[in-house]
Amino acid sequence: MLSGSGSLDLGCLMETKLNGLSRRYQTALRKHLKQGARASPPSADRFGRQALAIGLETLDLAKIHEQALTALVSPGSSRLTRNGMIKRAQAFFIRAVTPIERTHRTAMEANVRLSELNQTLRQRTGELAAVNRQLKKEILQRQAVEKALKKSEQHYSLLLEQSHHMQEQLRSLSRQVLSAHEDERRRISRELHDEVAQVLTGINLHLARLKKEATADTRDLKKQITRTQRLVARSVNVVHRFAGQLRPPALDDLGLFSVLHSYITDFAKQTNLSVHFASFAQRRIEELDSTKRTVLYRVAQESLTNVAKHAKASQVHVRIEKRRGIIRMEVRDNGKSFEVQDVLRSRRRGRLGLLGMRERVEMVGGHFTVESEPDKGTMIRAEIPLANGTYA
Repeated sequence: MLSGSGSLDLGCLMETKLNGLSRRYQTALRKHLKQGARASPPSADRFGRQALAIGLETLDLAKIHEQALTALVSPGSSRLTRNGMIKRAQAFFIRAVTPIERTHRTAMEANVRLSELNQTLRQRTGELAAVNRQLKKEILQRQAVEKALKKSEQHYSLLLEQSHHMQEQLRSLSRQVLSAHEDERRRISRELHDEVAQVLTGINLHLARLKKEATADTRDLKKQITRTQRLVARSVNVVHRFAGQLRPPALDDLGLFSVLHSYITDFAKQTNLSVHFASFAQRRIEELDSTKRTVLYRVAQESLTNVAKHAKASQVHVRIEKRRGIIRMEVRDNGKSFEVQDVLRSRRRGRLGLLGMRERVEMVGGHFTVESEPDKGTMIRAEIPLANGTYA
């Protein structure tokens, strides 16, 4: 049971998230309205997903939209201008509220299907009970029993099909969680890189100024300032390295090839492994959108981490190339092998690396393969379609 202070903290956290969403929504709506009548709604649906994540409903998002629109529409504007802005804002709101409405619709459909399933189950239970009574009375009516069994098989086939459908829904939820994790990593990386590092650099500059202004009689003070400068410089390096591990800022600026090359070089130095990196069709690789490039980077990062932790390999080969409308990346090592299916089915902690990679690749319509054989090592392959759509 939550105490009074715990409930207050949760309320403050909820209010903070709601205010943050409201500000981001108003900023995005302002940008959309400035683009004019020909503007198409941007990726406004992310606000619907964020609203779902913090437990908001359609009415809550509508209030946020109303507040933002009220703040953006000037009372002194002409009626024609206001009507145009309201119409464009309406399109933006429809896109934003779509994820919430889609979730509600999916839940309602699931409830209807579950109700139908329960009704069918009750009906079949009654039929099976009647068959059992009939068997006790007339053991010779085998034909009736066989017919009932066939009906039962059809029923269980339907149950199995619906079970597969529910599994697909769970996979979809897992993909959404992975996407949310990637967005959170991007946010944390940006904050570390843009805020924390800048503060530490400012401290360093301030210390340098103090050192320059110190008198000749304050040798100990100079030594302390010099040590502090070294510590701050080391902290800046740690922050930049941590930000790069969460999400390299250069991934969006310099591209996948440069970031991977830098990461593999650092990985080889830290692990003393021989890593060979080959990339072909670099221009086509950089044509992938940000999400797909991030997926390839994460797969390479996770694959190399697994090699360092488990494979006991001496050599690793990373290769990226274009093949018939797809970008293929392979990571091969000469380490020890493992049973792929056992690892994929394992639910133990620490065994989710392959599952996470597969979910990331399939999330963008790609295809993920793992092969591991004794004396041959392990090969991990990710194939991502260049165009939008699923892997064919």
